[in-house]
Amino acid sequence: MLDLAHGLILRGFDLVSTGGTARTLTGAGLAVTSVSDLTGFPEMLDGRVKTLHPAVHGGILARRDRPDHLAALERHGIALVDVVVVNLYPFLDAAAKSDTPFHEMIEKIDIGGPSLVRAAAKNFADVLVVVDPQDYGRLLDALDSTPTLQFRFDLMRKAIAHTAAYDTAIADALARVRIEGDRFERGDGVGTDPGRSGDGPGTDPGRTREVVATEAGRSPLDAERLTISLEKVRNLRYGENPHQRAAWYRPACANAPAVSGFSRTTPTHDVTIAQGKELSFTNLLDVDAAVRIVSEFDEPAAVVIKHTNPCGVAIGDSAADAYVRARDADRLAAFGGIVALNRPLDVAAAEAIVSTFIEAVTAPSIDEASVPVLARKQNMRVVVAGFDHLRNSGVEIRSILGGVLAQEEDQVLEARVAWSPSSLPDGVRVVTRRQPSPAEWEALRFAWRICAHVKSNAVIFTDARRTLAIGAGQVSRVDAVSMAVTKAGHANVALGGSVAASDAFF
Repeated sequence: MLDLAHGLILRGFDLVSTGGTARTLTGAGLAVTSVSDLTGFPEMLDGRVKTLHPAVHGGILARRDRPDHLAALERHGIALVDVVVVNLYPFLDAAAKSDTPFHEMIEKIDIGGPSLVRAAAKNFADVLVVVDPQDYGRLLDALDSTPTLQFRFDLMRKAIAHTAAYDTAIADALARVRIEGDRFERGDGVGTDPGRSGDGPGTDPGRTREVVATEAGRSPLDAERLTISLEKVRNLRYGENPHQRAAWYRPACANAPAVSGFSRTTPTHDVTIAQGKELSFTNLLDVDAAVRIVSEFDEPAAVVIKHTNPCGVAIGDSAADAYVRARDADRLAAFGGIVALNRPLDVAAAEAIVSTFIEAVTAPSIDEASVPVLARKQNMRVVVAGFDHLRNSGVEIRSILGGVLAQEEDQVLEARVAWSPSSLPDGVRVVTRRQPSPAEWEALRFAWRICAHVKSNAVIFTDARRTLAIGAGQVSRVDAVSMAVTKAGHANVALGGSVAASDAFF
């Protein structure tokens, strides 16, 4: 901001700013007029009212090609404003934290900032509007000559999209809140606000408003309108087929609903390609499916994925051990697959992975010592992705003809596998005369975690630590069983003593 302010002064601009920014600029030795001096009216209501004044908005909205507009400004002593630079209150940061007290989140809703942005955007032919610090340099470069109409329009579109994303974040956050009497409840499941009272900022004197974050709060699906704002990560070479254009987007707000396809990332969008070519459309789908599976486990786990279906899944004593078990579950299908680990990619795991042709591998981090090992396969993509957010991903959305379908993501599985044979949850019962043995219960819990991620009709055979055979995506369960048994036979894998799981009835 200081570099921008200095650059504007060098180009002959006078600076006007609100209190906090004005103090920063003045402290840096720059000449600046406070908004209060411009309007002749002090900031009030603990800063809630600063720029909402004709002396500000009149100078922004006046059309330079309208003599009557210019005459009106002159009559009222209002100066023209040629550049508007706004950094909105960090509502998205507050909304991303489920333990943010409700009243603090409300105070982060910017009023004057979006008003300035929209006013400048509406008059983009005369006023340059900047909402992204990445554009400060471009702005100064453009001001060295005459900014083109295209440049102005590009900034205007970006500004409108920025305020739209901001409003979307607010709408999404409020969709999770319900009011019970004088209580506000957020449906995030984490955090408690002990309340506020007295004469502090934004309070209602004489009353206490308590905010409790609880899973009993509203779901986004309770709202009549579901708002989502996506920002582009990058264009992709093509989609599922070469003739289809494609791009990768992610939610602009970390708490926005997940979109079917590549899942939401953490608030810092911690997904990076550490080695290899850019990920393709189908690569991203496979990486997403792989990460979702290994995220089911607390133990070291690995999966090999092909076309979003697992070829093999295993847990082990280490990442390398888990990978070898998963690969060996179906070595033929694993060739050219996508691998995911839920542990750092260490040297032992890297050595095991590069011994096989693998299209891509993803892990929560990469040990520095494994980098030269991975470099032996320069064409193999190496992806670093955060996993923790997948434990509570909220709502997923799928496009259909004429609309979208939205549903809560499946978070029941983890609850259903965290029980003991003597204490079964609702909906789980033994229907055979013989109870499963403790070893069989352990294997069944493993199998159910995997089966939930296999395309229907799905039947899988496992022991307690790895898949033995997978029948996926068949039009009948008989075909799924036949496929799994046939694959096991081809791989000389004995299924005796294993357990089987299906995504429907047998």
